[in-house]
Amino acid sequence: MAGVHCIPITETGSIMMAWDKDELILTTIGGRIEENESLDEALEREAMEEVGIILESNRIPFASWYWQSTDTYTVWFLVRVEKILAYSFDFEKTGYVIFNFETAKQIVSKIESNNDKRVQILKMAEEQAKNLSWI
Repeated sequence: MAGVHCIPITETGSIMMAWDKDELILTTIGGRIEENESLDEALEREAMEEVGIILESNRIPFASWYWQSTDTYTVWFLVRVEKILAYSFDFEKTGYVIFNFETAKQIVSKIESNNDKRVQILKMAEEQAKNLSWI
């Protein structure tokens, strides 16, 4: 396991994604798992480093993908946002976007028309969020 990502859901049922200034895409929030770090610790660190949010402790895994290019797995969680903090965006992300699932899928499809993986993740997260009555 090398990566952990999440789809944070706000109290109003909207989701958050981050803008990656190097890749010029909207991404799910997360990243690498450091040595001796648990999935929860990595997810908390990445959420704070990327967009300055604190996540609630209830985390629902909804996808795990194998990346042949790196021979690693990434796990995605559906999480609720506990708190959004003021943040300077000093790392690879320049900000976040808050929107509903439908708008997220449309924008990601437009930006990454040749890559449907992120839209697939959003669809899976939306289905899980509906099952949990989070949206």
